[in-house]
Amino acid sequence: MARFMAHFVTLVAAREATTLTQSAIDRVRHVTQGGPPVILSPGEAAEFQTTDAPDLAKARAALEGEAVDVLATRARGRRRGLLVADMDSTIVTGETLDDLADEAGLGEVIAAITRRSMNGEFDFPQALRERVAMLKGLELAALERSWARTRLTPGAATLVATMRRHGAMTALVSGGFTYFTGRVAALCGFDHHRANTLLDDGTALTGEVAEPILDRDAKLATLRELAELRGVKMSATLAVGDGANDLAMLKEAGLGVAYRAKPVVAAEVANRVDHADLRALLFAQGYPAEVFVDN
Repeated sequence: MARFMAHFVTLVAAREATTLTQSAIDRVRHVTQGGPPVILSPGEAAEFQTTDAPDLAKARAALEGEAVDVLATRARGRRRGLLVADMDSTIVTGETLDDLADEAGLGEVIAAITRRSMNGEFDFPQALRERVAMLKGLELAALERSWARTRLTPGAATLVATMRRHGAMTALVSGGFTYFTGRVAALCGFDHHRANTLLDDGTALTGEVAEPILDRDAKLATLRELAELRGVKMSATLAVGDGANDLAMLKEAGLGVAYRAKPVVAAEVANRVDHADLRALLFAQGYPAEVFVDN
């Protein structure tokens, strides 16, 4: 009788840096006692099943430093009915608050606070209020200039469009600002977006942000609320983010993925994408490349 395969291991190569080889697949299969591989995208992604939960540290070590990510999911219910994604340094490549700081000539000062906050060294609401206060008097036109420099992370639009095509609800939930999440949500096709609101006097920022602050607890609450709205169990949810304020939702989601994460997050979240783009989250759910869609 065939063994019951309870987990999937997915390997995803960084397309711009390397090619996923049969040798790499075989090395990871060996240390995880995996079954026959299935190619999801030639030279880029493959998956195989295992009977036991794989040791991801051993799997990554078997890759010998190659730019290939390893993710693990339970075989049952791999395709998720809800995606909740962070925005800054996840769905977009940069930090939008830091871009605003550049407009105010305070880029290095504010970026230093951002880095420490995202690594869990500062209380997030306090750090946000402190940074926004420094922007008092910044003309509103600076927001449009910052938006013009904002770039989507490779694979972001494909991730959202493909999950929506297959019936998932998608939400952008950010500790940043609605000015940007609204535009990013429209560009990517998210069903919902939530963030903080910058206050202004009609011509310039007041240096204040509307209360309450959307922080890590609010992100977790949003994940729970939307799961109930979508009518799915927490096991059927997917969350992705990079910073300390994402940790709570990453840990509670059925599949939490740390994307190019800060050290404090990478240390606590088993599934990480350190090399590939956001299409890796589709491969981890068992989607082959030929079913991917753009919005």
